[in-house]
Amino acid sequence: MATTHAVVRQVQGLTLAGKADSNHWIMMDGPAAFGGADAGTRPKELILLALGGCTASDVISILKKKRADVDQVEVHLTAEQSAEHPTVYTSIHMEYVVTGRGVRAQDVARAIELSETKYCAVSAMLRRAIAISHTYRIQEASEPAPATA
Repeated sequence: MATTHAVVRQVQGLTLAGKADSNHWIMMDGPAAFGGADAGTRPKELILLALGGCTASDVISILKKKRADVDQVEVHLTAEQSAEHPTVYTSIHMEYVVTGRGVRAQDVARAIELSETKYCAVSAMLRRAIAISHTYRIQEASEPAPATA
């Protein structure tokens, strides 16, 4: 079993800096109304960003393997949260927006399915506690993608 390590340090007030095994620091903070400096992402927001980043990475990789002509993948996440403390997320909806030329709906659907059921560890963890739904749309790109060297 692999082990991951992380550290979170107080910088000042509610401003925090954290890093894990990848050794990249991120800043977190609370709103000024609660004593923070509003100088970083809220810790709970990082959960949404982690989910979006995890599944987007999978979908991009899978579509690339399918040789889909994709310029960009975006994941728009909307989370509902409880009204009472702790104000946990009760559901998350993800809208995938795939921009490219001639991208096939079945390829996008399959890439999302594989991310959700096989590859995205963040999704696998969160699904045990809350409902996660998705939709997708494909936008046709107006110009060919630039050639890469």
